[in-house]
Amino acid sequence: MRVSERKGPDPVTTEIIRNYFLSAAQDMNATLIRSSYTPVIYEGLDCAVAILDENADVLGQAAGVPLFVGNLEVCVKLTTEMYGRDIYEPGDVYYMNDPYLQGTHLNDATIFSPIFIDDELVGFAATRAHWLDVGGKDPGVTMDSTEVYQEGVRWPPTKIYSRYQPREDIIELLRRNSRFSYSLIGDMNAQIAACRTGEERFKAVVERFGLETVRAARDEIFRQSAELDREAIRAIPDGVYEAEGCLDNDGISDDPVPVKVRVTIDGDRMHVDLSGSAPATRGPINCGFAQTISATRMAYRLLIHPDRPVDGGTFPTLTVYAPEGSIFNAQEPAACQWYFTPLGLMTDLFISALAPAIPDKVAAAHYGDSMVVTIAGRDPRRGNAPFLTIEPTAGGWGGYKGGDGQDVLINNVNGAFRDFPVEVWETKYPIQIGSYRIRPDTGGPGKWRGGCGVSREYRFETDAHVYLWFERSKTPAWGLFGGGTAVGPENIFIGSRNERRLKGNALAVKAGDVMVLNTGGGGGYGDPLERDPEAVRADVINGYVTREGAARDYGVVLTDTLEIDEEATARRRAEMARARDAVEG
Repeated sequence: MRVSERKGPDPVTTEIIRNYFLSAAQDMNATLIRSSYTPVIYEGLDCAVAILDENADVLGQAAGVPLFVGNLEVCVKLTTEMYGRDIYEPGDVYYMNDPYLQGTHLNDATIFSPIFIDDELVGFAATRAHWLDVGGKDPGVTMDSTEVYQEGVRWPPTKIYSRYQPREDIIELLRRNSRFSYSLIGDMNAQIAACRTGEERFKAVVERFGLETVRAARDEIFRQSAELDREAIRAIPDGVYEAEGCLDNDGISDDPVPVKVRVTIDGDRMHVDLSGSAPATRGPINCGFAQTISATRMAYRLLIHPDRPVDGGTFPTLTVYAPEGSIFNAQEPAACQWYFTPLGLMTDLFISALAPAIPDKVAAAHYGDSMVVTIAGRDPRRGNAPFLTIEPTAGGWGGYKGGDGQDVLINNVNGAFRDFPVEVWETKYPIQIGSYRIRPDTGGPGKWRGGCGVSREYRFETDAHVYLWFERSKTPAWGLFGGGTAVGPENIFIGSRNERRLKGNALAVKAGDVMVLNTGGGGGYGDPLERDPEAVRADVINGYVTREGAARDYGVVLTDTLEIDEEATARRRAEMARARDAVEG
């Protein structure tokens, strides 16, 4: 391939190349989603892709799971540090899932490949997707692991393709260590296909512009991103900002797990210190440091230029510290299955800590966790074949200055992740969805209310086992600047089990049982007594707030025909204000 000698791309060329790499990453993502075998990828979109340069810095990353922002390149860089650049050859593919390297749990398969042009390493194509089962003690995921070895087979960076040829011995090891090997190999091949798509797109842009021009454009793109970030941090008043909270428990004991965030702004530098957070727990909520850095970058990005894509010039101002051996810097053999649970709380605390400095940019806390339900069993409709499903559950986000929190949205660490349509559940699994609705009065009251959670009813048509991981019941989403706290999650089993459970491993259910999963809402922003009564009335009509909730939380009294009783509303609001002043005074 002839490489052009042109130098110094003009602004138009730079923008074309910037958007080319973003488009190429989107093509990779589409290849992965359309080629995958399991609903958690092709319906849920639990995946992420990126195109990287020769130094493994991001050129383009598709919208996916934002928790993986700034993490795929870490995997490539770690591999290079471990084995050197000379290990890479054209057509190679590497697989890894070690939580102490990539930071996430073993089900997250990172697959990447080097890209060569004329025998020169010019970049990488990288992907990550959730594999349904990787050989842990329970099907799919476990909620009560106490060490990583119970969670599946742990892989360091391992070459699974060499010069475009599969290493069948290694792939056979993967196949033999999964209960659902057919889908595992299918999803692996989908990720490899996405890497090949990235390779083709990378070669095409070099063919068009020349490698020197592409690299010059990259340098300019990185420079712009770095300068914009520094400018944004300089606009935040210098100081130390802190917030703390607690998780319900670690899934093993019932002890709360503290999380503390300290953010220091010094000129154009931001330092996030997680000292004071819990030491590694016995239960599986520990996180590798690489993923803690990525989650902090995600939190940062929620406030700093959220509309701009991430690239290798982003985050020049940000440093992160977590003590070794803490929940945010897990060491072997700490259990890591639910690594993202403390990250969701950390993100909300990061935003709340900075609220006094940038009140116009922050939002109240959201419902906070993935609220995962996994169901395993055998399907009598398909010859008693085994089935396994895993899905996060949506909830409410926090209100912000000028707007209400979003109702029934996936949590912030999951981004583009979607819950499964009812048709998918009822077609693929022996489970009927009895109801699926907004859960009213769950959003925290405020001048701008928090979003509502969701209620979903599952009716089992066969015996099965349920694995649940719901969080933030003891510290539901809090409000800001006078906004109220949201209602937390609640799950109910009816039938052979008559109980309420937020977490549980391999909970046996019988055909005919009903499970109702209820997620929490987001916190409110601002004084709820300042909310426009017409907005409250609209919330009641639309099912977000009940008539009783309107009077109780907002002091808005509605008639039987849902008209505003202005005199009664004025009296009610005055009474509520006096009562509040008496408590505060």
